[in-house]
Amino acid sequence: MDYATLWFLLLGALLFGYAVLDGFDLGTGIVHLFTAKTDHERRILINAIGPLWDGNEVWLVTFGGALFAAFPPVYAAVFSGLYLPFMLLLFALIFRAVAIEFRSKNASPRWRSVFDGAFAVASFGAALLMGTAVGSIVWGLPIDAQGRFAGGLFDIVHPFSLLVGAMATALFGLHGAVYLRLKTEDELQARMTPWAWRFFGIFVVLFVLVTIVALIERPRVAHFVSEGAWGYGVVVALVLALGNVPRALFSDRWGQAFVSTTVLIGTLVVLFGAAIAPALVPSSLDPAWSLTTENAASSLKTLKIMSLMAAIGMPMVIAYTSVVYWTFRGKVKLDEFSY
Repeated sequence: MDYATLWFLLLGALLFGYAVLDGFDLGTGIVHLFTAKTDHERRILINAIGPLWDGNEVWLVTFGGALFAAFPPVYAAVFSGLYLPFMLLLFALIFRAVAIEFRSKNASPRWRSVFDGAFAVASFGAALLMGTAVGSIVWGLPIDAQGRFAGGLFDIVHPFSLLVGAMATALFGLHGAVYLRLKTEDELQARMTPWAWRFFGIFVVLFVLVTIVALIERPRVAHFVSEGAWGYGVVVALVLALGNVPRALFSDRWGQAFVSTTVLIGTLVVLFGAAIAPALVPSSLDPAWSLTTENAASSLKTLKIMSLMAAIGMPMVIAYTSVVYWTFRGKVKLDEFSY
């Protein structure tokens, strides 16, 4: 068994889990100031993710730990090169958590409006920064022959990476609006529909632009399509999911819309991995200097031990997540223990 490839796939699974689950958390933060008009409505939106958001972030923490253990040179290069964006992302996630926990500790309208703003800005910023980081990796980082980052800020923050960041923000906004349409009722629920359409339209435009620029400037990202039927299958799944979103929105089938946005996020994560494979970090200086599953993996013994721990831990995480989501299914109802 090729344990390095196995951990490349497991990292992809962790990234998929985080993008889907925390994606609608971030989307909730992005849309809540636009859709909620009263304090009661904002509490409903926050409580739609209240029991879930901290558990969803476990996937991101696990991803970071697994990357450090399985591919230490990749962890070192990425976190040194993307240090500023990742620190800003960390602050955004912290402020989002603080806003959720502190907002209802005081009944003052000014107090709550400050934390409402912090929740929205932090959610928007986190989505934008994550997408920007993905875009910079797809474009390629200036990795030298020793596997070290050898560039500056504008090697990671450039038009393409920002375009991908904006696309990710729009997708999370769409995902969040669809999720909230399922969790809310009455007038508040109705307000989610136009915002879902708006974010869908923005996402489609940005997705087309990202695809065109990537194929022209970085044609290597499409190499996977010629490597087997699975490549075409992923592209077809993405197109079908993308086409089913407006059909589901138009026919008022929000469960199908949520499944479609989930598949859309999943196929984009797969395409991200396929676009850079076998590299984990493509080098923009020389493709031969890219960090790959072969030259950046930990020892075989380390990967085997990690695989054993994953075989024990992952089913537990999935089971716990399933129980939590089943317990808090249905429409949001406020009570004395709500945020």
